[in-house]
Amino acid sequence: MTIYILAFFIMLLLVAGMAIGAIVQNKPLKGTCGGLNKIGMKKDCEVCGGDDDECEKEQERQRQAALKQTAAADLAYDATAKRTDK
Repeated sequence: MTIYILAFFIMLLLVAGMAIGAIVQNKPLKGTCGGLNKIGMKKDCEVCGGDDDECEKEQERQRQAALKQTAAADLAYDATAKRTDK
């Protein structure tokens, strides 16, 4: 019985670790290759409604937002670093 309890808690820790990792990365979950196309449900997609161009626009919008966020981070500097130009 001890082994089952130990295995349960190990699995619980693994699932919790994956959940925390997904939350920390702050990225949307992605489907598998083919996804809704493979089962004929492409038109039921909540993001694009089956329009491939709309999906590409959304991906480009997310890329641009990520670039903006990276550019904003590049504007900062480390004030604690020692100057070497003296």
